[in-house]
Amino acid sequence: MICFDTTTAYFEIEDSDEEHEDDDGGLTALRQYGHNKDHRPDLPQVVIGMAVTKEGIPVRCWVFSGETSDMALVDQVKKDLNGWRLGRVIRVMDRGFFSEENCVKPQSGGGHYIIGEKMRSGKPEVEAALSKRGRYTQIKEGLFAKEALVGDGERRKRFAVVFNHKEAARDRLTRERHLKTIAERLAELAAMKSKEHTKAVCSLAAHPVYGRYLKTLADGTLAVNRKKIAAEERLDGKYIIKTSDDTLSLSDIVLGYKQLSDIERGFRILKSEPGLRPMYHRKADRIRAHVLICWLALLMVRIAENETGLTWFAIRRLLKPISLVTLQLPEGTVRQASVLSPEMERVFLDCQLKLPQKLVQIQPS
Repeated sequence: MICFDTTTAYFEIEDSDEEHEDDDGGLTALRQYGHNKDHRPDLPQVVIGMAVTKEGIPVRCWVFSGETSDMALVDQVKKDLNGWRLGRVIRVMDRGFFSEENCVKPQSGGGHYIIGEKMRSGKPEVEAALSKRGRYTQIKEGLFAKEALVGDGERRKRFAVVFNHKEAARDRLTRERHLKTIAERLAELAAMKSKEHTKAVCSLAAHPVYGRYLKTLADGTLAVNRKKIAAEERLDGKYIIKTSDDTLSLSDIVLGYKQLSDIERGFRILKSEPGLRPMYHRKADRIRAHVLICWLALLMVRIAENETGLTWFAIRRLLKPISLVTLQLPEGTVRQASVLSPEMERVFLDCQLKLPQKLVQIQPS
């Protein structure tokens, strides 16, 4: 099972690159403007893709031009992973990669996919999956799911409707907060003059968050859309997963999709610990080399976390006191490592590393 996701890394430069020759003789221009996931659309960027196993181990990374969309990457990733001569590969992808074409590509050569569906897309099959009756099965604490089969024969599609209690409570509180703000804005509109009123009405109706809970009446005034609120309540704490594999258990589908959170955490580590940013390289080969070195550091971090059962933050904090002391004595010089606690020793042993020598060097005078 291979999980794939992307992030972006921006460059603090004034303009994007023009095509230039790289070390292999090809023409490339990596630093381009595109959809920035770091909320910096004003800066050129590159797109970084990463493939991760279901154990959370990153196995490959890619660097694409900054203007590349997520859906355009699936074919390239599939070709690269096919070169490993893997057997049955199940690719796990987020909602941003969803398209009918991307659902067909992974199935060539006996592969399959697990992919997130957009619940508010209005697609009949999604509505049918949400409307399917059935009991939820507990996957783990606070996480439940039920299977929904839509269609018959070759057109049949398999969905998993997932429900998270904590997310449902969070969605409900967020919506209540938004409705409170909307009520305050509507009260302010009633006290405005005509010119200011028209401008404020248009602004509120077009708001990306508040606008979804509003409707425009025949006289042009805004009112709360109760039907929309009821529809949103129905989606609290839920998300939908679609898969092409009929042999996977419901638990494998849900937990496999949740592995994407490991990729997102890996991206956060990549951008902070190994020092992915800032980047000052211009040539494509040097940008790719910089990302690759940081990715290798992330690989080491994830292996250490898996072997020890600790987070990288906890491992660093535990091992940071280890030091090498140089003692200058009349008889000579002694270099001695600090004594390890049992918890420190356990980290070394879990990672199959030799314990540091207590006496590193003895040099008589």
